[in-house]
Amino acid sequence: MASLRLGDEAPDFTADSSVGTINLYDYLGDSWGILFSHPADFTPVCTTELGTAAQFKDEFDKRNVKMIALSVDGAASHNEWIKDINEVQNTTVTFPIIADEDKKVSTLYDMIHPNADNHLTVRSVFIIGPDKKVKLTLTYPASTGRNFYELLRVIDSLQLTANHKVATPANWKNGEKVVVSPAIATSDAEKIFSKGVEEIKPYLRMTPDPTA
Repeated sequence: MASLRLGDEAPDFTADSSVGTINLYDYLGDSWGILFSHPADFTPVCTTELGTAAQFKDEFDKRNVKMIALSVDGAASHNEWIKDINEVQNTTVTFPIIADEDKKVSTLYDMIHPNADNHLTVRSVFIIGPDKKVKLTLTYPASTGRNFYELLRVIDSLQLTANHKVATPANWKNGEKVVVSPAIATSDAEKIFSKGVEEIKPYLRMTPDPTA
């Protein structure tokens, strides 16, 4: 199938996992979600990633984001692997890891890229909104671990811009100045953003984070 694009509905699925059978939509409820795939169990980079994800759980919880991972190995293998992850990363993995032995979910989400590997999933990331629409996609090669600080930064941006008529500039971090939407006239922006509007160019206006 074609790759999922931003704004597409995230395909629902029911699958076995490290915590039993789960349905994606039921699991997410009205929360945001982050779905990330791993090439296989007992792989070194993935071990560090899943351990880091578990260590970041409180940060994701603060943002109402539920994590769900995926590997093409089975649930029994996942649970043995989780023991290793907890040990070497000094953490506790509590989020589900999908057992995608039949590659059903991998196919739905276009996680297998034949020019990279015919059998193993690439390191895909999908951020899914409460409306079950895809808000972000990222694809990493198998050799490169993900940056979870960046994933949190992106979620902060997505959640801010979903509720306010702003965008976030390069290297933006939570609490910093944001860009006023180009669709808003400066005169209107000055009424909307009570903290002030700085006009750098007619098309580039900055305002303090409206939530800070």
